[in-house]
Amino acid sequence: MQWFVWYHLALKLLGKELKLYDFRFPDANRYTTWFLLSQTWNAMFRAAEKELAKSGLTPEKARVLWLCADYPPPLTPAELSRFVFRKSHSTAGLLDRMETEGLITRIPKRKGHPFTEIQLTDKGKELVGPAKEVTIRLIWDLMSPLSDEEVEQLQAPLRKLREHVLERLRVDLRPWSGNGWGPSPDVDCKAL
Repeated sequence: MQWFVWYHLALKLLGKELKLYDFRFPDANRYTTWFLLSQTWNAMFRAAEKELAKSGLTPEKARVLWLCADYPPPLTPAELSRFVFRKSHSTAGLLDRMETEGLITRIPKRKGHPFTEIQLTDKGKELVGPAKEVTIRLIWDLMSPLSDEEVEQLQAPLRKLREHVLERLRVDLRPWSGNGWGPSPDVDCKAL
């Protein structure tokens, strides 16, 4: 690691600057892009944690509340796991905590209803609106340096990359009639 520090100082003295994760070897663009994507996501996630904590929520809990509110019933733990990219035992732990906090309830399997269903409690219903509002406002704020055209251009390669990774993981995300992670059609995001 020490060679990197000396190399960085030498470049600085020459009036050049090496940016973090600006790799210098063949095909380095892929590594630089990988680290840029992961750093950007981590920074955005931390910003979401900070904002949602004011409402007593985490980004994970906000996602679950949003899905419970907007996903066409019944929402099962397995379906939730697919949408939030978590393993079933991890989702079960999250749902346990949310149920303990009185945000959701799980309706167990019963005759004519062969699966467990997740539903919002009254407390969860009260928090989902503010959680959506905070999330929508944060997304608009964090994405504000990009023009509408840049946002649109960014989506195509990200979708392509997501599809490739999902195929590799053998995860099938089917479209659904709800509005998923996006705001309801009647929400004016720019007004938030």
